[in-house]
Amino acid sequence: MTVSIVFMGTPDFAVPPLLALHKAGFSIPLVVSQPDRPKGRGRKLDETPVKKAAMELGIPVIQPQKINTDDTFSIIEAIRPDFFVVVAFGQIIGERLLSIPKFAPINIHASLLPDYRGAAPIQRAILGGESLTGVTTMRMDRGMDTGDMLLVQTMAILDDDTTETLGSRLARLGATLIVQTIEGYMAGRISPSPQDHEKATYAPMLSKQEGRINWEHPAKQLDCFVRGMDPWPGAFTFLGDKRFRIIKAMALDIDGNAPPGTVLDSAPGTLVIQAGKGALSIREIQGESGKRLPIGDFLRGFPVPKASCFE
Repeated sequence: MTVSIVFMGTPDFAVPPLLALHKAGFSIPLVVSQPDRPKGRGRKLDETPVKKAAMELGIPVIQPQKINTDDTFSIIEAIRPDFFVVVAFGQIIGERLLSIPKFAPINIHASLLPDYRGAAPIQRAILGGESLTGVTTMRMDRGMDTGDMLLVQTMAILDDDTTETLGSRLARLGATLIVQTIEGYMAGRISPSPQDHEKATYAPMLSKQEGRINWEHPAKQLDCFVRGMDPWPGAFTFLGDKRFRIIKAMALDIDGNAPPGTVLDSAPGTLVIQAGKGALSIREIQGESGKRLPIGDFLRGFPVPKASCFE
């Protein structure tokens, strides 16, 4: 029996699962992705990563502005797929569409559900200082990541992980897990397991404003903050009227009585800033020039005097 899957996804995170399902021999008659968006200074339309991957595989793609329309329903219903596989698609799929697959609509979620339900589980796990995360495949229902769990696999969060590095590993894990999920489901080896909704935590989408550093927080929390905000929206701070993005940093367990945000006395070519507890050693920074620079190179062109205060 050939298993038929309609795949729905948009960003880079969704590409490895699509490629894995195709490589495993499943039939993918249709891919659904978000509309192309303007990008860059020229504001040219940029195809979504999933659309690019699907086109390279020769799979038809549709990009509805709104997924829950009669036209989209008719297109997908005519295919009569066995499964939906939904990965970071970017729109809420209504019950009418979810009823189409013969067996199940399945979602790949980058957390250990019921923890971190929502749009930004990878970022929020790093921001929260977690040491462990993972991927859950679940049977979709009308709630936000509330469906019965199918398979779960854990993954360690490394001390230097950013949203980008952790997301890349989780995408590969999700690719392996979704193939195992579909195969196990068809073989009758998987029994859906309800989530404990009382233990649910949430991971709402990040906003640009959330990237501003609060120097009153402990240095270890700020280290997580810098990594969780990379690559978007970026952790930023101000020195006077100049805006700086902190790319890489390291928490230092040192005592200090200076107000949070104060530049401390440190070795030449280093920049150490007082936090609410401990201090943050800046390793890479981006100034208004737009160039990402190691801190030593940055300080040669923009000296920051001791006792200056970042806000």
